[in-house]
Amino acid sequence: MEPALAANAEAEPVSGKCLFCQIHDPEVTKLMHDGKEIYVRWDNFPAAEGHVEVVPKRHVESFFDLTPSELTEAYELIKEARRTLDEKYQPDGYTIGVNERPAAGRTVDHLHIHLIPRHHGDVADPRGGIRHVLPGTNPDEWNS
Repeated sequence: MEPALAANAEAEPVSGKCLFCQIHDPEVTKLMHDGKEIYVRWDNFPAAEGHVEVVPKRHVESFFDLTPSELTEAYELIKEARRTLDEKYQPDGYTIGVNERPAAGRTVDHLHIHLIPRHHGDVADPRGGIRHVLPGTNPDEWNS
């Protein structure tokens, strides 16, 4: 069951509460791993099967505002999530990303780090990866 969301599927829930602060509401959050300061949740609108988000429990908007202990735990939980996803989906690779501020595409003002399993053939030409979020990134035009 998907959570009740505002018109923009990525926006804050109708209740007005921050989506990522609703850690233990099963209507909103499907937990994969629950740590001390960080948790891993299944993405409500996955870009690929197995797409998860690594999220600080503290309401913080920027990756650059993580405390050293939050950063350490985030790294450890990214690795733990990867182990879980490796077992379940056997991906050929991963895309890891943060949309830092609205100019970069962030729509929920609570830091979340995307971990997206990738498979050979899931896109026609994966060269350049995240570079494709901006125009002019055709890998055939790059100098080797």
